[in-house]
Amino acid sequence: MATFRLQGSKVLAVDMTGDAVKAKNGSMVAYDGQMAFKKMSGGGEGLRGMVTRRLTGEQMELMEVKGQGTCWFADRASEINLVSLHGDKLWVEASNLLCTDAGLRTGTSFTGLRGGATGNGLFTTTVEGSGQVAIMSDGPAVVLRVTPQYPLAVDPGAYIAHQGNVQQHFQSGVTFRTFMGEGGGEAFQIRFEGDGLVYVQPSERNTVGGDV
Repeated sequence: MATFRLQGSKVLAVDMTGDAVKAKNGSMVAYDGQMAFKKMSGGGEGLRGMVTRRLTGEQMELMEVKGQGTCWFADRASEINLVSLHGDKLWVEASNLLCTDAGLRTGTSFTGLRGGATGNGLFTTTVEGSGQVAIMSDGPAVVLRVTPQYPLAVDPGAYIAHQGNVQQHFQSGVTFRTFMGEGGGEAFQIRFEGDGLVYVQPSERNTVGGDV
């Protein structure tokens, strides 16, 4: 299995000994040794995955990188965070997914009505299995705990990913910008209930469904 390690907070180094990883198209910045690169159709899910993503608008272009040596990945100087999966599932916005172990399964999941990021609509990308995942954030990510006693409300523009036994619901609400008089439309939130982790970034994307 490939070894993921961070060099600083914005570059991911992956050591491979004949292994393979799936990475965001165009995110390779350097490599040593012998590497082969191959574009993957439909985010690595074949024709069915390609059709599903086209219908849902969940955009994820991946490439497979395989070989002997070290490959370095980065994207627009984004902060990189490593997530370890142990037979569980990670839900992540496609634009925030940088790299995964090749053995992890990627898919598309309906997440209900919510103010998702532009182009992502009501669906999100899933990563499932055992291995490492590198996700990106605009600024240092914060990992927030959700428990049955303490549900969590998150601005959709700040949401990156979540994992665990968590249910998410779309709800109308208010944000700090609404209080400051800068919101021009209806505000939305994602409410998380259950037991798990939610990853958020200290920056907001433009989202559909109103100013958030």
